[in-house]
Amino acid sequence: MLPSIGVSIINYKTAALTIACVQSVLADIGDLPVRIVVVDNASGDGSAEHIATWIAEQPADTPIELIRSGVNTGFSGGHNMGMSALDTDWYLLLNSDGVLRRGFLKALQAAAGSKPDIGMITPQIETDDGNIQVSCFRFHSPWSELIRGAGSGPVTRILKNHVVALQPPVNPEQIEWASFACILLNARMVKQIGPMDEGYFLYFEDAEYCLRARRAGWSIAQDTQAVMVHYRGGSGPVKALEQARKRLPPYFYASRTRFYRQAYGIFGPWLANLMWSAGRLMAQVRQLLGKPAPRRIEAEPRDIWTNALRPLGPRRAPGE
Repeated sequence: MLPSIGVSIINYKTAALTIACVQSVLADIGDLPVRIVVVDNASGDGSAEHIATWIAEQPADTPIELIRSGVNTGFSGGHNMGMSALDTDWYLLLNSDGVLRRGFLKALQAAAGSKPDIGMITPQIETDDGNIQVSCFRFHSPWSELIRGAGSGPVTRILKNHVVALQPPVNPEQIEWASFACILLNARMVKQIGPMDEGYFLYFEDAEYCLRARRAGWSIAQDTQAVMVHYRGGSGPVKALEQARKRLPPYFYASRTRFYRQAYGIFGPWLANLMWSAGRLMAQVRQLLGKPAPRRIEAEPRDIWTNALRPLGPRRAPGE
């Protein structure tokens, strides 16, 4: 019997993207046992109503449901709501700014059927111009913060085994966590380790969930036959701000602090910050010697200390 898949998609002010995402899932279902839940995370811009109208125009047997959240629960909260509404063997968490290439569901379903005891399966994620997107990673660590702060080729080469991003093609044995922009989760694993941590508003929640899963003995695999196209940034500004070296929102640093506390213990956030600071000092010394140094993100020396005294404290989400 084929394993069933429940698809959870969060909408936050991205009605057009969400509908395009859902259409790509529906076009790929065929006769597979797949059901879709769209969770509107209190968009408040009319997009939930737009999606509801679109759903009402579909055939009565279309396997899709819209759930409206009264508050913006963030990435974890939205998908927890979606998963709780699905009775399925596997959960597919899918970003609204992504579309599935044909054959995606069949490939993932075959992988799930052949690996019933694996915890997570990550597909191949591509950009809209056809390039493979980095979506598999090592865990963030104090050493990776030194690399990030220094922004230096020699430091990166010396500490290459601590670089977070795994460049494709990826050695499956090196994957410690994968992007939850698109991920297949074993429902038995979710039942054992629990829902996603709603102490995260956005970012690092996928790394924490993979860490929790691995600590419980579950592993992760990649299936490159399943391809999702990710347009990125449909409901969050962080990537664009990071590229422009502009100040990142407080919730990003609150999530970063929370992860280092959960991954490395009570001193984890402090050690990570000290290593980042040491890296920045290296970069400044290089600059004094006339060598290029990366421009730091605005206000980052201060912002990395967000929630340092209460690492499991407030999410710093907008409006909270």
